[in-house]
Amino acid sequence: MTDSVSRLEQCRRTFQKYASIENEQKEKFMTRDDFLSAVVPGEDFKKIQREQFELLYRIADRANKGAISFDDFVIFEDLLSKPDAEYEVAFRVFDVEGTGKVTFDQFKSVLSSNMPADAVPFDFDCDWLKLYIGSKEGHHELSYQEFTQLIKGLQGERLRQEFKHYDKDQSGYIAPEDFKKIILDVAKHKLSDDVIDHLPTLCNLTSGNKISFSSVVAFHNVIRNIDMVELVIRKAIENSPDQKITKTDFMKYAHEASRYTAFTPMEADVVFHFAGVDDDSGVLGLDDFARILDPRWTTSHKDLNEKSEKLHLDHPQQPRHGALWQIVESAYSFTLGSIAGAVGATAVYPIDLVKTRMQNQRSKVVGELLYKNSLDCFKKVVKNEGFAGLYRGLGPQLVGVAPEKAIKLTVNDFVRSQFTSKNNGEIKFWQEMVAGGAAGASQVVFTNPLEIVKIRLQIQGEQLKNLSPGEAAPRRSAVWIVKHLGIVGLYKGVSACLLRDVPFSAIYFPAYAHLKKDLFKEGPDHKLKITELLMAGAIAGMPAAYFTTPADVIKTRLQVEARKGQTTYNGIFDAARKIFHEEGFKAFFKGGPARIFRSSPQFGVTLTVYELLHQFVPLPGHGTAANTTTTTTTAVANPTKLLEQQITLRSTNALKMLLDLDYRFGVYSPTKKNA
Repeated sequence: MTDSVSRLEQCRRTFQKYASIENEQKEKFMTRDDFLSAVVPGEDFKKIQREQFELLYRIADRANKGAISFDDFVIFEDLLSKPDAEYEVAFRVFDVEGTGKVTFDQFKSVLSSNMPADAVPFDFDCDWLKLYIGSKEGHHELSYQEFTQLIKGLQGERLRQEFKHYDKDQSGYIAPEDFKKIILDVAKHKLSDDVIDHLPTLCNLTSGNKISFSSVVAFHNVIRNIDMVELVIRKAIENSPDQKITKTDFMKYAHEASRYTAFTPMEADVVFHFAGVDDDSGVLGLDDFARILDPRWTTSHKDLNEKSEKLHLDHPQQPRHGALWQIVESAYSFTLGSIAGAVGATAVYPIDLVKTRMQNQRSKVVGELLYKNSLDCFKKVVKNEGFAGLYRGLGPQLVGVAPEKAIKLTVNDFVRSQFTSKNNGEIKFWQEMVAGGAAGASQVVFTNPLEIVKIRLQIQGEQLKNLSPGEAAPRRSAVWIVKHLGIVGLYKGVSACLLRDVPFSAIYFPAYAHLKKDLFKEGPDHKLKITELLMAGAIAGMPAAYFTTPADVIKTRLQVEARKGQTTYNGIFDAARKIFHEEGFKAFFKGGPARIFRSSPQFGVTLTVYELLHQFVPLPGHGTAANTTTTTTTAVANPTKLLEQQITLRSTNALKMLLDLDYRFGVYSPTKKNA
């Protein structure tokens, strides 16, 4: 149900995008041009003319109103999604009156009026057609199922009639140029320009300079079953050590791919003849077969290589492929991310120190109330410890930033990719939260030791207040703290760390993704500016930081080394109970504002530096990357864009049966002819 509703909403967006007229009730409609803009594909299918898609417009305009409503468009899109859409479309074109039956007169009228004037006339009195419709005196109507069988075999009958038309002396052979005319009529839209140019060379498969009916049928069968041809070729190449195959390999895998022999030796000859026009060795690779498999193939293999080399020279920023290069790219991104993370952490570190001091303040202990608020804390740190006091514990923080950010972002991206639908690029909100939570949990392996060392260094300055005149405060380095705590001690308070980091990331990542998509309208056609990314990151960090402050307070209390007279805690629940009993509910939100002011700008600064580093320190061979972002800023594929692509592809496929009758079918439509 969710997918259906989602697809309906996506369909609505496509309709709203292209519909250009409104009635008095503000209801929108599509004109003919609007509809064609929505369903006609781009240059990849240039052999199919735009006006041929008007056949689909007449089907979508069910009531012949000259405009298409949203309901009409939904019904049409649903039709295209059916597995037999090409047969349904063909049937509706021939079922002129919409009765669910096709009469002989309708079949003759529609086929004749949609064929070009210079086409070989179809013999409607042929024995083949009588087998489906009956004799002239007793024609019967065709149901949908009967019509599908007729239309499937119609191309073969046209092929036979055209061959007979050009075989004037009934020798069983036709000239190469006549063969080219026949194939262009029934299959031009399926052929690359290169194959079209080489069509007359089919005569070289046999001795002599003419083409037999057997060769025509063999070529037609190859093109008609081109999907099966590609499947066999790919399977054979996949199992070839040098990624090249012979005709023997092709026949072997063709036999294995089907219960019965899929292709005849002559059909295999056809495949290798047109794929190997530039290589007569008989050993071909996938690049060679591309010219017959892909109708968009427009250049020779040699020209393609030259074009690729030129493209590489003209655009050196294109990424290279290969395992070694991927390692280099990963190291490059990791390094820039580490630098950016270090700069971001340094920029907001004084705020983090103030936050920690505020959270550790025990207001019920006599003489312990050092700070009135965050601003007072900041002033007293500078006064008593100097400006450098604001950066106590920065070293361990910088050491831990790189692995912490790397594992957090990587896990979030990985889990999101596993949840994201392969069909429409969507991910459910709860799945986004799970991905974020998993990322938060994974980072604790680095953050807990980092946090406990950092916090103990940050608190050291408070000892100055309790010292006698002339007494020096003991200076304990990060190394001393690590040795003193040991491995087990470094993970003290890990449960509280999880309690903070899991919900933080579960809130932050989904909020960030939705702010980009819903507030700033990120999509394939709209790349966000750096300021928009910064705002999205800052706004997302606010609720994530504030709502997890209680867990951060508990974590801080557990990880700080309690001084004489201070309350000690034995676990999360004991800490929560004692804090509430001694200091009240407000104590759980101590340092909350400072936590917000730290988290939001930290992400902003980190991302800004990351963007600038990509621009000014590009990876050799990549050029600049003005719109580079961290993995968390990768947008989920635009569902509306995906649906539009699906509609254009389905529209092209829906014309398949009609184009197989003549590649110009629909250009000479009944409406145009009668106009």
